[in-house]
Order: sequence, then C-alpha cells, then structure tokens
Amino acid sequence: MTDIAYRTADVDGLEVFYREAGRPDAPTLLLLHGFPSASHMFRELIPLLADRFHIVAPDLPGFGRSGMPAREEFDYTFEHLADVIDRLTEILGLDRFAMYVFDYGAPVGFRIATRHPERITAIVSQNGNAYEEGLSDAWGPVQAYWAEPSQSNRDAIRMLVQPDTTVWQYTHGVPDASRVSPDGYGLDNHYLARNGAEDIQLDLFLDYATNVALYPRFQEYFRTSRPPLLAVWGRNDPFFLPAGAEAFRRDIPQADVRFVETGHFALETHVEEIAAAIREFLTA
Repeated sequence: MTDIAYRTADVDGLEVFYREAGRPDAPTLLLLHGFPSASHMFRELIPLLADRFHIVAPDLPGFGRSGMPAREEFDYTFEHLADVIDRLTEILGLDRFAMYVFDYGAPVGFRIATRHPERITAIVSQNGNAYEEGLSDAWGPVQAYWAEPSQSNRDAIRMLVQPDTTVWQYTHGVPDASRVSPDGYGLDNHYLARNGAEDIQLDLFLDYATNVALYPRFQEYFRTSRPPLLAVWGRNDPFFLPAGAEAFRRDIPQADVRFVETGHFALETHVEEIAAAIREFLTA
C-alpha cells in the first residue's frame, strides 16, 4: 500500500488541501487538477508513481477540500489561483519540480512556469491546452460570454455546472463507459452542489479568456526554456482537440506527443498506460 498523507497548508490565510506521497528527497512531481475536479482525480495515479517521485497534489482554491471563500472575499481568477499554488510550492520548499497539468491545471501551471522557468524540470500535459487550435467548438457558448458578459450569456453556460454535464465530461469519448467509476463524477457533483460553488465556477469560465490571451506568452516560454514535455492526450476530448497536443512540437520540437483512445478524464480509463508513459519520460 502506498503511504499517502492528506495535509493542509495555510497559504496567506487560505487553507489549501493537498495529497503527498513518496520520499521527500525524490524528484518532485506537482499534480494540478482541472474542472470540476480536485486532487482526488489522481487517486489511482499517485500509487503508481510514488515509489519513484515525491508527489504533491493540491486542490485549487474553491475546489475539493481547499478553502472556498465567498466571491466577495476572494478574487476567483486564474492569476489568483496561480498565486496561491505558487505560494504553496514556496511554503512546502519545492525549489525544483516537474508538473502534471490537466485542464484548468494547465493555465495555472503555465503561469507558474513563466514566472519561475528555472524551477520547472519537465511538464506532463494531459489534455492541458496552450494553443487556440486546441479549442473545440464546444467552447462557443463560453466564448460568447467572453465577448459579452451579460446575464443571459452567463445563464446560457450554467448547464456546464449541472450534474448531468459532469457525468458527460467523464464518459464522452470513452469506448466503454462501464469502465468509468461513478466515484469521481459523484464527488465532483458533491463539491459543485455547495452553496456558492456554481457562481464561483461561472466566474472562472469568464476569466478563462485571460488564459487564451496568455497563450503567446506560454508559447514563448516553451520556445525559450524548452522544458522537456510529454503531451499524453485523450484523443476524444470534447473540449481540447488533438491539434492542441500536436502544437507543442511547434515550440518544443522534441516534445513527446502521445494519444490514448479515451475522452477528457483520461486517468479514469488509462491510468496505467499514462503512469508508464510518465515514468519512462521522467526517468529517461
């Protein structure tokens, strides 16, 4: 059995929950989750890597078991999420680390990487986008909200935080939906049902436009720092297209790009394959 610790850290007054495993003196791998999930999405990956790496997997503010201050008390932007996780790495003494970024974890992680390129030893992007060609047509209603942040456009994307949509995110593009445990989307829906959570998530959907605006800066970081990068992508992701994975090679020609035949939450069906790819990539 893998010895996983479940901890909290005080990050400038905000309680941040994180999972930690592996020897502290081993190479560190920071796992950053996406919407609408939390570090529990890594529950099966961590045991497959903890013998080789020091694993730290936090819940982003407003997600999972981390603090969820009211919108009036906390600025729910991706820049602020990155501030908190950046500060967490400093509190935990993570001077150099690789990062696994998924979905929302990508713009959070890439922001940290552009601030501290010297700290990043490698990047694993699992459906973590940084290129406009990676955005599918499913972003249309959200992009309309960016262009005109009206109440009607906000209400039009409210379905994205409904329970059925969460289940769809987990099962769309999966060859055999019976392989997807209901535990993951069940817990996500539990967190989404908390008082105030829905509007926090809608605020983040609006702010996602800032991530797209930063794509050129992220790409400049890729070109200038050339971090070793593995893109392992669920090919049938309804939000982030395979072109987004392939685009990494434009800025990092040596990027290792692989596809697995599944959807957005690729760890739910292909965790052993992805873990093997990470071990091979980070120990090469």
